[in-house]
Amino acid sequence: MLDSYDRKILALLQRNAEMPVAEIAAEIGLTSTPCWRRIRKLEERGYFKRRVALLDEAKLNVGVSVFMAIRTNQHSREWSSAFVKAAEEIPEIVDIFRLAGEIDYMLRVVVPDIATFDRVYQRLIQKVEIHDVSSMFAMETIKSSTELPLDYA
Repeated sequence: MLDSYDRKILALLQRNAEMPVAEIAAEIGLTSTPCWRRIRKLEERGYFKRRVALLDEAKLNVGVSVFMAIRTNQHSREWSSAFVKAAEEIPEIVDIFRLAGEIDYMLRVVVPDIATFDRVYQRLIQKVEIHDVSSMFAMETIKSSTELPLDYA
């Protein structure tokens, strides 16, 4: 179970994974050594999947987000594995979710334009049979966060 110090450490590192231990310690009211030990313990316990840099989509010319709602009429393990493998091999597909309900999978695709999205779509359907696809283009990103709520930990 996490205590208040652990939650504060995680909150700070979610915002800036490069924050120096001394700054984290000062912010939460600990000295550097106990703070460092807590960070190491959190790492050992698997609270960090990895540390990454979040890049600017517009500067990288992939500012168009397309959400693909996919329905399948095949629910075998073989089809699912083939679908996931095919989607994972396409770098423009950055998120893949398996859903409950009318839609089986939701994908987020980042591309520079609609023509590029069509090429991504064509690559996917060449690799695996899909029953139905509905694509939605994001007009504006209102909220996008990598920070997870910590109240439930």
